Amino acid sequence: MSATILIVEDEYAVARGIQYALQQEGYSVSVARTGEEGLDFAIRHAPDLVVLDVRLPDIDGFEVLRRLRSAGNKAPVLFLTARDEEMDKVIGLELGADDYLTKPFGLRELMSRIKALLRRAYGDLADALGGRVIRHRDLVIDLERRRVQRGDRRVSLTATEFEILRHLASRPGRVFSRRELLELVRDYEALEHDEKTINVHISHLREKVEDDPSEPAFIMTVRGAGYAFAER
Repeated sequence: MSATILIVEDEYAVARGIQYALQQEGYSVSVARTGEEGLDFAIRHAPDLVVLDVRLPDIDGFEVLRRLRSAGNKAPVLFLTARDEEMDKVIGLELGADDYLTKPFGLRELMSRIKALLRRAYGDLADALGGRVIRHRDLVIDLERRRVQRGDRRVSLTATEFEILRHLASRPGRVFSRRELLELVRDYEALEHDEKTINVHISHLREKVEDDPSEPAFIMTVRGAGYAFAER
């Protein structure tokens, strides 16, 4: 499972060069050519890191960052600026940028900065046994921001549903009994001491994350034992 990175850059050659270099390192990379496009993508898809050019053809990188932070997005942002001007760097950092590079820059230095930002923000990103993001197919579970997404669709879960999903997905293939799951979520919601309550929560979860709840691809029933998350 790799980190997802968004590049917001209107210069094709620069964007393509960065995209190729990141993909060679195993990252999942998307490119936006305008500030509005980048902002929309970041809000809908919540990438793990954003590489953001200051000078864009519509709204500038400062405004993109301002709106991102106002929307509650806390992903690390690496600013790219074409001029070695102190003011651009100061403004970017004051708005919430995490680092900056001045064009022209070396790809090796860019890679080093990106890896450092990801380590600082997430530790072992996407490690299912303790990282901050769990991915399986197009299902993304952001543990830090407590967000769940299926492809382009944001999934709204209750605190209890999120905890059940997080617990199952963090140990794919491991079967949890209804009693174990009930003990897990008891502090999150006033639940009756009835294991059948878990069945209701699982049913609601499947309705929200599965394409066909009757034929689940993520949350599996192990007859006579409990539930398990599909193995990768």
